[in-house]
Amino acid sequence: MTKIIAAMSGGIDSSVAAALLKEAGFEVTGITMKIWDGETLPGKGARHSCCGPGEEEDVENAGKIAQILGIPFHAFDLREEYRIEVLDYFRREYLSGRTPNPCVRCNRRVKFGTLLEKARDSGLAFDYIASGHYARTEYDEVNRRYLLKKGIDAKKDQSYFLYSLSQEQLGRLIFPLGGYAKEDVRRMAVSFGLDLADRPESQDFIGGGYSALVEAEARPGPILDRRGNLLGRHRGIPFYTIGQRKGLGISSKERLYVTAIDREKNAVIAGGKEDVYGDELTASEMNWIAMEKLKRPIEVKAKIRYHHKESEARAIPLGKDKVHVKFKEPQTAITPGQAVVFYDDDTVVGGGTIERVREQ
Repeated sequence: MTKIIAAMSGGIDSSVAAALLKEAGFEVTGITMKIWDGETLPGKGARHSCCGPGEEEDVENAGKIAQILGIPFHAFDLREEYRIEVLDYFRREYLSGRTPNPCVRCNRRVKFGTLLEKARDSGLAFDYIASGHYARTEYDEVNRRYLLKKGIDAKKDQSYFLYSLSQEQLGRLIFPLGGYAKEDVRRMAVSFGLDLADRPESQDFIGGGYSALVEAEARPGPILDRRGNLLGRHRGIPFYTIGQRKGLGISSKERLYVTAIDREKNAVIAGGKEDVYGDELTASEMNWIAMEKLKRPIEVKAKIRYHHKESEARAIPLGKDKVHVKFKEPQTAITPGQAVVFYDDDTVVGGGTIERVREQ
């Protein structure tokens, strides 16, 4: 019998994913990771963020769901690994004036990396790993590559956060919810006897209050316009991101937005709405899924933030590990540190980390 370990958070999506696999006749074992050490949340945030003070209840809930489903359950301590791979990365990026994407980092290095190693080292035998992400995988027989595809529910699709997964990881991953809409999942939770239909959605990393991790090292500095004129003072560059309008504390006739962050000058650059737009970027740390590597320019749909609409663009290779991206239409708030993900219809071609932005 095929053995599958199901990553369970205690929430509705991962619980229904495990239930579907059990119903399909697989030998399922539930696993979860403990990543909150009780000391890494100086600020007040959402109780049920992915890492925070709601963790103990979430782990307990995941265990109860596993019991209802009649499957074994194990919780693994990944606090040290999470701190090194995610929290330290988060801190470094913000202090350097960039806006990181902790979820992308966690998925590749912790959730589908270290967690599986811990499970294997504990003696758990498994053929596949499953999660409640809204995404799909498929094997391309022609190119002999595992593909990552969008979830059917466009509003819940999470392929953007999974673009950095390796071929080895994708080859062992199952996303049982990829072909369902969220409404279907809520109905299935009821049919499986899981009292989760009204459970609130988990909050993301920032929703957990983790911006406070950089507060002690943040230094106040100037807010400048593009010509270097002093407009005001900021409380520390980690608290600002490209495109931000609220919180600048500047009285002006026109609405001002953060248009750039200058780490060397410890300065926040502000300008009008038109200054937030750009039509080019350079990305590094590329991970290609639909191909081994980019050998020539290709036309893609590019997405520069999770909630940002995909836009037509050309991706041009730059050496071994970088690409230059030219958009057909200017994009708002292209932000260093965030991920740019390339799509061909519903297939993830690849993606990388935004390094530099060229203004329109």
